[in-house]
Amino acid sequence: MSDQPEPDRIEGAPHPRAAARLFGHDAAERVLLDAFNSGRMHHGWLISGPRGVGKATLAWRFARFLIATPDPDDGGLFGAPEPPATLDIPEDHPVARRVAAGSEPLLQVIRRGGAGSTDNDRERNFAAGKFSKVIRVEDARPLKKFFALSSADGGRRVVIIDAADEMNPNAANAILKLLEEPPARTVLLLVSHQPSSLLPTIRSRCRELRLGAVPPEEIAAALAQAEIDMPGHAAALAELSGGSVGEAVRLVTLDGLKLYADLIGLIGTLPRLDATRAQALADTAAARGGEERRALLIHLVDLALSRLARTGATGHAPAVEAAPGEAEVMARLAPSAASGRVWAQAAEEIGQRLRHGEAVNLDPAALILDTVFKLQSIAGGVAT
Repeated sequence: MSDQPEPDRIEGAPHPRAAARLFGHDAAERVLLDAFNSGRMHHGWLISGPRGVGKATLAWRFARFLIATPDPDDGGLFGAPEPPATLDIPEDHPVARRVAAGSEPLLQVIRRGGAGSTDNDRERNFAAGKFSKVIRVEDARPLKKFFALSSADGGRRVVIIDAADEMNPNAANAILKLLEEPPARTVLLLVSHQPSSLLPTIRSRCRELRLGAVPPEEIAAALAQAEIDMPGHAAALAELSGGSVGEAVRLVTLDGLKLYADLIGLIGTLPRLDATRAQALADTAAARGGEERRALLIHLVDLALSRLARTGATGHAPAVEAAPGEAEVMARLAPSAASGRVWAQAAEEIGQRLRHGEAVNLDPAALILDTVFKLQSIAGGVAT
């Protein structure tokens, strides 16, 4: 795959169109297969769920299947074909090759275009990886030409919108019109991280298929398919990623496991703060060009506090450690339900402080040190 940035691609991983398999969502695939084999294929599918769990991969996989597979009632000269039992399409199939090359005429993808106010600006910025923050009606303009073309072989046409949450009002209304009056033999696949943000009329005209968290063993298999080798760390990645393959990729790319281990090591010194570790963590946040890693650190602080609160509330440290010695640290700092409530409140307050500090561009090092001192104060109160 090309290394060129794409708005619907997670940095450090292949584009979803390159995935030969989808892991952890056999039930969702069965729903799509049953709909196809029954001959009652819905024209609009809303594929929803947390970021990175495989929604786009499923959309591309289903698109290849729909274009390459004859209808169940299309028997031709030799009678009805055997109903397909999987969405698999051979890699050397002409449709699979055209989809991989971005040249499949029966597939149209709607995603964020390049930033800018003119076509030339948008094209130039898209190539440079400078994308618009929303899907604009201009980005949906190719649909007019797409539906104007006739399908010479009578095949089904497929539209993928990734992510539908990013559509501005004009683009959303354009897609709504298609859902209200869908062209013949057309299926629209809307990928959505937050379906509640979509127009109710869009949601009501789609059949929703919700994907959940991916099991740890499946995350390991998905990372291996993406040629990301993390032997022995699948369980920790699953814990920190919340069952999201995309988040696991981000953790690997940004060295998130070490970052979380450093954070837990620092928290483990509380209430006697290790000033050297605290300064090292603050320096990490202040590193030039490290905006993504700083955002990950803030997320990991929130996650660590949530795990502390859960430990106190349940009376049990995490069964799977996401960092060496984490269970002992959690059990010591959150020994009771009362301490769990303290950490839960701290998670909310500190999370708000961190997000506000980021929004107003406070000095990152000072923001992290302020957070560490706050944690020290809370740990001291719990200890007494």
